[in-house]
Amino acid sequence: MSDRTFMRREVEEIPEAAARFLDGSGAVLRDAGAAIRRHDPKFVVTVARGSSDHAASFVKYAVELTAKLAVASVGPSIASIYGARLRLAPACCLAISQSGKSPDIVAMVEEARQGGALTIALTNTAGSPLAGAAHHAIDIMAGQEESVAATKSFVNSAIAGLALMAHATEDELLLAALAALPRHLAEAIDADWSGLAAALDGARSLFTLGRGPSSALANEAALKFKETCGMHAEAFSAAEVMHGPLALVGPGFPILALATRDRSEPSIADGADALAAKGATVFITSDRARDAIRLPFAATGHPLTDPLPLIVSFYAFVEAFARRRGLDPDAPPNLRKVTETV
Repeated sequence: MSDRTFMRREVEEIPEAAARFLDGSGAVLRDAGAAIRRHDPKFVVTVARGSSDHAASFVKYAVELTAKLAVASVGPSIASIYGARLRLAPACCLAISQSGKSPDIVAMVEEARQGGALTIALTNTAGSPLAGAAHHAIDIMAGQEESVAATKSFVNSAIAGLALMAHATEDELLLAALAALPRHLAEAIDADWSGLAAALDGARSLFTLGRGPSSALANEAALKFKETCGMHAEAFSAAEVMHGPLALVGPGFPILALATRDRSEPSIADGADALAAKGATVFITSDRARDAIRLPFAATGHPLTDPLPLIVSFYAFVEAFARRRGLDPDAPPNLRKVTETV
């Protein structure tokens, strides 16, 4: 196995992929944003699986915080397996799929469109069945991804969702923050999280924590630990972990808290310190913590773009950690790049 895995190369391509999308998608984003304003949805539904569903969860918070619309995730099997017709006429349906080929996601978008919803697809495959099924198809322009573990396609999907809502709400501050984001993503690749590796050596499980938009990143990080490192990780809200999951926390139990520069940061830092006081080995991306171990981060100056450099730093870390464990992050057992569920 080469030290330059596909996953590592693709992590390094993230800033370029983000810039390519932001530079080349203005017209389609403006059109889709204008369509959202005309449709005037009363709520939004998302349709996705895996890493794409984590991107959808991230976009959920962006929609709720910018457009003040409630967002719900709809299980694709509602259409493909159960054949139920949801009453979605007043809704906007946002589907995210890297391949655009999953039959169940395509079926749900077709059903939503027939039901009167405005349908928008974010996909890394122009001309895919999903792109053809939606009113508006947005190519995230991440470029070909060889590693099974999605990295640049996740980041570009999240950026596309942010940019879509920025255009829909005509949020100039968010658009400016997105324009500056690629350089922050480049900084994030070089953030040194190697101290986390020693804490995870010999561990069989860990928690990843977030709150608000960063909760989606906690879920994505937990998935990547499973995919690339064969290690069990479970994601929790930094608030929820203080209830039932706390029973599993003992001396040396590893925890990664992904805090961003928004209103949730003080509560995540306080929770991380409380877990450290119980003997857990807690790492956090915040300067507010007293007892948890601080990890470096690339701040963006905007609460909705600030989480994305964190996942880039994590991707760089977890790729190296997989190799440290003697594993090939490009070829996880039992997995393939495209999963076409019915």
